[in-house]
Amino acid sequence: MGIKTALPRYELYLYTAVLAVALIWAGSWIFEASSENANRKTFKESVKPGWHYFGRKMDAADFEWVMWFTTFRNHILFALVGHVIFAKIFSLVAPKVRGCEYWYKWISLVFGVYGGLAVLVTMGWTFLALVLSHCIILYSVAIFKSKWMCFAAGLCTLASIKLEPFNSWQEALVTGSFNLQDILFYGGCGFSIMRCMSFALENCEKKEGNYTFSDLVKYNFYLPFFFFGPIMTFDRFHAQANNTQLIRKEREMWNITTKALLHLGGILVVDVFFHYLYILTIPSDMKLVAKLSDWSLAGLAYSNLVYDWVKAAVMFGVINTVAMLDHLDPPQPPKCITMLYVFAETHFDRGINDWLCKYVYDYIGGNHDQIFKELLATICTFAVTTLWLGPCELVYIWSFFNCFGLNFELWVAKFFSLPPLSTIESAMGEAMSRRIRGLFNAANFWAIVLYNVLSLNSLEFAKMVGRRLIFKGFPLTTLSVLLVTYCGVQLVKERERQQALLEDPEPVKPVDGGKEKAE
Repeated sequence: MGIKTALPRYELYLYTAVLAVALIWAGSWIFEASSENANRKTFKESVKPGWHYFGRKMDAADFEWVMWFTTFRNHILFALVGHVIFAKIFSLVAPKVRGCEYWYKWISLVFGVYGGLAVLVTMGWTFLALVLSHCIILYSVAIFKSKWMCFAAGLCTLASIKLEPFNSWQEALVTGSFNLQDILFYGGCGFSIMRCMSFALENCEKKEGNYTFSDLVKYNFYLPFFFFGPIMTFDRFHAQANNTQLIRKEREMWNITTKALLHLGGILVVDVFFHYLYILTIPSDMKLVAKLSDWSLAGLAYSNLVYDWVKAAVMFGVINTVAMLDHLDPPQPPKCITMLYVFAETHFDRGINDWLCKYVYDYIGGNHDQIFKELLATICTFAVTTLWLGPCELVYIWSFFNCFGLNFELWVAKFFSLPPLSTIESAMGEAMSRRIRGLFNAANFWAIVLYNVLSLNSLEFAKMVGRRLIFKGFPLTTLSVLLVTYCGVQLVKERERQQALLEDPEPVKPVDGGKEKAE
């Protein structure tokens, strides 16, 4: 089936209507549950005072969102705005100073030094020394240009901040105490080690000589990326940071401003939703969850994944806006969960995803069409991911099911490529083939939701959703949810079809066997 296969327009209108009604219906159930239980005792910890004049409380269960856009909003903005102002002043002054004809070669190093000083002021000299020790270790290994040594050293260093007792010992080196200390410690160390591994592996690919330690410093201590990511692989960062043509493209500043306003709009929309839909707090109360309808549970599971995507898109988007002002092209936001129906495209952090694909998944799996190589590639990828997230029971379960999902997709594709199934599909029309594939994609979509919602909420909530939608709700709930999901998948496929036509328009068929009619 080609991606450009079209469906009748009236059929797409029907899918749109069904999906819209279902989303409104599920949302009404969640709104009702939120309003009726706003004063529930189990909600006291996470439902806080909100819009007093409207009588609405706010879901504040996500510490990360509250930290970014409420509690420590001013601190984060101060750091990012300070970087932007410093970058602007330096870019204006440096070219006019005598002897700075090649100032663009030094600007990324100055940014790195500025980032290092900001880390020093924020976390203290012991934390800075710890991060530098990680850099020195991995730089020393990188000189030998052995990939397996770089990987071994990098994973051991990463394990040292993820596993006891090594992480507690290193954390104790950081003096002082403040609310963000744990997040900044593990975020700064974790992202720093992943960047150092990228540097070491790219140094192995360098044919002549080695990259310098200053290259690593300016890459690792670029302030907007340091604590919260996203990760740019070293080859991309090095090429862009040493670009001599620092000229804005046409309408580039307009696009940056537009994206910044979209991120601001996203923050406001999430704030509104948190006052009416307690999608993060409700799943933590299993007694209340057990009383909800099947549609409420389906809506809660879906909305939690959508929110996590929005959070990632907004948080990384804010950082990326600053990076784009520095003439960088950072990793794009993750693909919306609504647009996903295959495991191969599922990720919530495109920077980590790009890192894993480049150095593990694609490196081992090749073109991903061989069953054994794909199995080995996915096992290695999720082993590294498990270490990155921090080994625990929930992460083990999440990794296992997502690893299985990736491989199961390949097994099913291989099975249906064999005759007589491939012959049957080729005999039917392309539109019918798209519909049948859409049914399988709808089931796969809910596998993605169930496999990932356990990492966002809890294993108990994921089990409850799966049990109600698959077993207790069968056949009415199961089939109706799959029908709605099928409608959504077909609308996503239609969007992909239109995008494919824009990128590669179909040629206009000539008239009368290639000869144009004479007027």
